[in-house]
Amino acid sequence: MSVPFYFHPVCLEHRQPEGHPECPERLEEVTRYLAAHAIGAELDRREAPPAERNQLERVHTVAHVDALRRSEEAESTRFDADTAANHATYQAARHAAGAGIAAVDAVRHGAPSAFCAVRPPGHHAESDRPMGFCFFNNAAIAAEHALAVGYTRVLILDWDVHHGNGTMHHFYRRDEVLYVSLHQSPLFPGSGRMGETGAGPGSGTTVNIPLAAGRSDSEYLSLLDDVVGPIVVEWSPDLFLVSAGFDAHWDDPLGGMELSAAGFGAMAAWVHDYAEQVGLAPVVYTLEGGYHPRALAESISAVLEVCAGRRVDWESSLAPPTEYVRNIRSKLSGYLASHYPDLFSHL
Repeated sequence: MSVPFYFHPVCLEHRQPEGHPECPERLEEVTRYLAAHAIGAELDRREAPPAERNQLERVHTVAHVDALRRSEEAESTRFDADTAANHATYQAARHAAGAGIAAVDAVRHGAPSAFCAVRPPGHHAESDRPMGFCFFNNAAIAAEHALAVGYTRVLILDWDVHHGNGTMHHFYRRDEVLYVSLHQSPLFPGSGRMGETGAGPGSGTTVNIPLAAGRSDSEYLSLLDDVVGPIVVEWSPDLFLVSAGFDAHWDDPLGGMELSAAGFGAMAAWVHDYAEQVGLAPVVYTLEGGYHPRALAESISAVLEVCAGRRVDWESSLAPPTEYVRNIRSKLSGYLASHYPDLFSHL
């Protein structure tokens, strides 16, 4: 099965100061790795188009877009201590956001899944400012496009090791997007508490699962299956968007988790099984973090194998829940039971 795979060369021209972990070498290593492995031949490589101004402004303020556009005129523009732009950043960010839009269109027209191998990442970007290496919120922009073209219930699953504050805030009071995040805590940016479950019409549509460092493949899968799975089935999304950060890998320098490349493949298999269970919902992946280039490449490859139709028995990766996982599930049930009263009697 050929997998739509979005990339644009300008994503390699965006650079932050020397030594910054969010660097072009991340995608360069992914490209080399895929060229050397069989899965690379199964990709339908497509050039990511730029997001249009009106598509960006569904998520971001006019002032935010203008500020980033002006950065084209300078060699370097610093937005915060971790986030700087060079002359290519605005265009790279437009194409990174446009990749998600094009991927949504690809699955709308029949592709079961699609993958966006782009940078800069997006899930920390707030409506009015860049943040945490991110400039435009790629997942939120893709979700808004999906809603504009006819999808009605979109799931954003964010498994980056850092919480996607920008994505959560954008949809916090909305009832057509379910935002689910598994993230390390404490860790940047400090948001993503269990008690943040949405507000107003969006009450119950934010599910935060903050985790201490050191969690394993089996623990992530146990939480996905026992906690997230029942919500997904009841909510029945017609599109799955994955904010696919790979910085929970055990080799990543910015996280403290213990996931393997195979574990990311198993999580992707879980996603595809549940997407099938709710009615063959398509799946779009957009790259977020992942700062060990070889670990990133191996993990993306494992996900692409699933997208290409390889069967991965993720259930065999489950183990009896650890005491830590049992405690997390019990605490989560206290926050979520009022929103999903019939789902958590087993926790």
